[in-house]
Amino acid sequence: MRKMLITIGILAIIFVGMIIYNRIRVDNVNTVSVEEIQNVEDSITKVYLWREITKEAIPTFDNINEANETWIWEAVKNNLENYEVTYEEIEGKAKEIFGEEFNKEFPKEGNSSFTYDEENNIYIATEVELDQEEDSFLLDNINKTDNGYEVEITEYLEDYSDENSIIIKTTNDEEIGRVAVDDSETKIQEIVKSNIDRFTKKKVYLKSENNTLVIVKVERM
Repeated sequence: MRKMLITIGILAIIFVGMIIYNRIRVDNVNTVSVEEIQNVEDSITKVYLWREITKEAIPTFDNINEANETWIWEAVKNNLENYEVTYEEIEGKAKEIFGEEFNKEFPKEGNSSFTYDEENNIYIATEVELDQEEDSFLLDNINKTDNGYEVEITEYLEDYSDENSIIIKTTNDEEIGRVAVDDSETKIQEIVKSNIDRFTKKKVYLKSENNTLVIVKVERM
């Protein structure tokens, strides 16, 4: 019985690994572990937003302090657990997400991401109104660096405006293909992979800091 449970556990780990590796196009299993791929994906996902709000789901920048401000504070808002927060909580979350080199100060009067309630001295997260297109990315390649990773991603859109199918599009709204609404994410990724040269690609630079990965640079490829 114990051997059977161990075998089942090993098979489960292999299955999870296969799912994760399916999200990366280039086979680099000899240099990057399943856990590393998951950490990289999670780090990008938490700051990968919505182009209808921030113009790009993830903008390009050479220095995090020069990145699109709307994207910065929307990323902070997206990672806060509460809708009513203090100034210190906003600043703290920004440092947590973007690292110790991040030095932009949140405007005390509030902005489009947080309105200031002067009476109660708190900030209230604004609502996000999204369209029917989901911004997505595929891990294209991951290279280790001395203190982090250089990650190539392919960007695409999943359009849910048609009730009978999901439309796969480029970020320039070019339709690439369609899948049935009950098809898996894997089917969508297969279409993206088979048309990889038609999509926008970016390189994301991640740095390891305080046992987490922070984004420090994004460039278009």
